[in-house]
Amino acid sequence: MAGPIRIGLISDTHGQLRADVHRVFTGVSMILHAGDVCGDEILDELQLIAPTWAVYGNCDLPGDPRLTERLDVEVGGVRIHVSHGHELGRPGAAKVAAAYDADVCVYGHTHRQLIERVGERLVVNPGAAGPRRFDLVPSVAILTIRDGRAEAELITLVE
Repeated sequence: MAGPIRIGLISDTHGQLRADVHRVFTGVSMILHAGDVCGDEILDELQLIAPTWAVYGNCDLPGDPRLTERLDVEVGGVRIHVSHGHELGRPGAAKVAAAYDADVCVYGHTHRQLIERVGERLVVNPGAAGPRRFDLVPSVAILTIRDGRAEAELITLVE
């Protein structure tokens, strides 16, 4: 039996990648960025850690070929959807789970960390990893897939 698959979840870097992300994401098999990347240098740096895919956020420049509107991937038998969340207005766990058909739904935009089960679905907002705003601490998340089941953990980044 294969071991667990670890995936780094990050959002709202807004042009800043904290050095602590390298430590936290050590050993992940991939990184999924939920938008508001705000610079190719962020994606270049994340690619040094693991293969990285990212979606557009409302602050990203239109037409960036390295960003997509949404990501839908399957890893270890788990369907994962990633979008920024701004397309839903004021996203929250219930609204995101209702909008997307996936086992795990990842979004950003609000900068507010969240891990919540909505029925059988896991909804994750890794929080904002970039500049500190709204008195929220910078954070990311690790998604762990084991035996076709997903769990997530929020990790506060060192400022």
